[in-house]
Amino acid sequence: MGKLTLTTFLSLDGVMQAPGGPEEDPSGGFEYGGWLVPFADEGMGEFMDGVFERAGGFLLGRKTYDIFAAYWPEHDDPANPIAGKLNRLPKYVASTTLKEPAWGPATVIDGEHLQSEIVRVEDGLEEGKELQVHGSGQLAQWLLARDLVDELNLLVFPVFLGAGRRLFPTGALPTAYELLASRTTGSGTAIHTYRPAGRATFGTF
Repeated sequence: MGKLTLTTFLSLDGVMQAPGGPEEDPSGGFEYGGWLVPFADEGMGEFMDGVFERAGGFLLGRKTYDIFAAYWPEHDDPANPIAGKLNRLPKYVASTTLKEPAWGPATVIDGEHLQSEIVRVEDGLEEGKELQVHGSGQLAQWLLARDLVDELNLLVFPVFLGAGRRLFPTGALPTAYELLASRTTGSGTAIHTYRPAGRATFGTF
């Protein structure tokens, strides 16, 4: 049995929208696309290679699937752990509108069956493999709200944006996490891996 992991690039103020380029996702009038690029370095690359080496399949939102589908088939390299895995492993797309996914192997899952299908896919993965969510903001929030994420990789970049879609929305369930690993790259990016540890608790000094 595998586990479901969520890997997200964040600004200091928690924005996850369009880290890789100006045209990636300008929805809501977002003007700062590509904010990650000045901080990308070898340490980040090594960490992400390690994440993708553990992949057994991918669970993606419709928008992230479309962004990836426009890029990765054109930059294929079987020896590259990111391109090789994304282009060849099963992809599960959470969508009510996508009917015929062109970038395969891909299966579209509607919201009604999403939770049961996630459990089925996880159960079918070999031990140590992950069903990985990358980006996919709305899907990530849906999964976090239902305690379906087994492990969370947060890459926090040293930049404050002041606008954009955030990973953790107002009104979400207060949740505690256990820190499993932490490192910092040469550009000042802080990478933390967390495991959910139940509902948050509160006290007084």
